[in-house]
Amino acid sequence: MIQAAVDTRLSERIEQIGKFVGKTPLFPIKRVFHKPGVKIYAKLEWQQLGGSVKARPAYQIIKEAIRSGKLTDGKHLVDASSGNTAIAYAAIGSAAGIPVTICIPENASAERKLLLRSYGAKVIFTPAVGEMDDAQDCARTLSEEKPYEYYYADQYSNVNNWKAHYLTTAEEVYQQTNGKITHFVAGLGTTGTFVGTTRRLKEINPDIQCISFQPDTAFHGLEGWKHLETARVPRIYDASVADQNFGVDTMEAYEWLKRLAREEGLLVSPSAAANLAGAIRVAEQIEEGVIVTTFADSADKYGEVIRELFK
Repeated sequence: MIQAAVDTRLSERIEQIGKFVGKTPLFPIKRVFHKPGVKIYAKLEWQQLGGSVKARPAYQIIKEAIRSGKLTDGKHLVDASSGNTAIAYAAIGSAAGIPVTICIPENASAERKLLLRSYGAKVIFTPAVGEMDDAQDCARTLSEEKPYEYYYADQYSNVNNWKAHYLTTAEEVYQQTNGKITHFVAGLGTTGTFVGTTRRLKEINPDIQCISFQPDTAFHGLEGWKHLETARVPRIYDASVADQNFGVDTMEAYEWLKRLAREEGLLVSPSAAANLAGAIRVAEQIEEGVIVTTFADSADKYGEVIRELFK
């Protein structure tokens, strides 16, 4: 009875936090690209709790874990992340009173490490050479060895990752464009944004074209994105939902990053700029349409890249 009462309070806290997740604005791209008959919009995903698009899946994963009884008051949420999901877990965990443990490669940026410490998350560093594979193995092992202390969120396999976008992102972009969206474009990382948004948009209107992008080589500078031919493919990924899939060059993304800052007033992350590169590629191939993409986060956590690009 006592535990049930405690978990009810936890559920109430997480519901309150949900008011600050999602509902991000749709920004019209007008100066860096203009073509009569074609419009490009970007969701400014850093304008929510946790500062990135990962607030959506982190919140949905936590909410459903509490509802199912897998995450109870006092139990640690543990997961592997290269940065944004970790920060979203930590921010939401801090607000809800949920302890968070993150396994992260030791070469994560100084900004990410500082944010995680600021939110009070426990951080376990894994070897940089192992990248996310080692971090995932670390989180899984910890939960297996201490199942009563840790809940393994497993963002790469958790269906609530893509369901977050199915339930929120897709509905938002459809409503914000008054149902006029013709193309949805997004890069592939955990793949939740693209898979979830596409599944729902296709249900609403099967004619909406959904195009995914990934780095064009295994060695790239698009943090959070995966070159699926050489990476451990997330279990939630469904290749069948994409109408097309293309590669994006890192240097091209960097050029768009600079132009967005100087011509649109948006200083974004390399992956956000890569999404714009993808959207513009689609725009160049059509005569009319409304293209929507997502800007996962701002440039706040990419100090080294930004310093190099704007020196």
